[in-house]
Amino acid sequence: MNIAIIGYGKMGHEIEKAARDRGISTIRIDPNAEGADYREISRESLKDADVCVEFTNPDVVVGNIEKVSKLGKNIVVGTTGWYGSMDKVKGVVKNAGIGLIWSGNFSIGVNAYFKIIEQAGKIMNNIKDYDVFVHEFHHSQKADSPSGTAVMIGKIIIENMERKNKVVTEELKRKIEPNELHISSTRGGSIPGTHIVGFDSAADTIELKHTARNRSGFALGAVMAAEWIKGRKGFYDINDLMKDIVQ
Repeated sequence: MNIAIIGYGKMGHEIEKAARDRGISTIRIDPNAEGADYREISRESLKDADVCVEFTNPDVVVGNIEKVSKLGKNIVVGTTGWYGSMDKVKGVVKNAGIGLIWSGNFSIGVNAYFKIIEQAGKIMNNIKDYDVFVHEFHHSQKADSPSGTAVMIGKIIIENMERKNKVVTEELKRKIEPNELHISSTRGGSIPGTHIVGFDSAADTIELKHTARNRSGFALGAVMAAEWIKGRKGFYDINDLMKDIVQ
């Protein structure tokens, strides 16, 4: 199996290591990075690729998906901050007849964390004394806020707690409304990623926390997603992969 890594930055390097550990060859595509095999997505650069793995930035991700789809290649999308274009990308995938799997976070540990949050939300839905909040920490170079992972957490909470139906991510200079879920963010240093879900009452606080030590967990999950999406057609997310893992 050959993976084309689109975006040969820090995550691209980690994906390359994870792929090689699993006996998978890589093709590195980046317009600027030293060590890249190609500078752009093209028929030539993707000729030997079975699946592409895209970790770039929100400004170029949709264009990259379109280029890859025109060349008939399946793709794993780990870039965050493009979700407003979700319907457009679904149309691109369908029209091209390719397979795409995306996630705001490909870490298998984080996705187990999502399952725990889902169950906690169902439990706390019936205990009205507890309010819920989300806070996340990331490194100073992260391009989007809140993180894609935090957005996914917010969606899980809203789906499982009837009293919450609106996510608020901006700075609040007012009291929060009972139906609102506040997702707040901190940026600084070299933090790979920390996410906290808190359930708070007058009596006590319950916190569910996931802390990434490095990027290796994200990279391994992305490579596993590439193995999974090979040969498939359609639009998928990480939950489809997790269903196969936790069966």
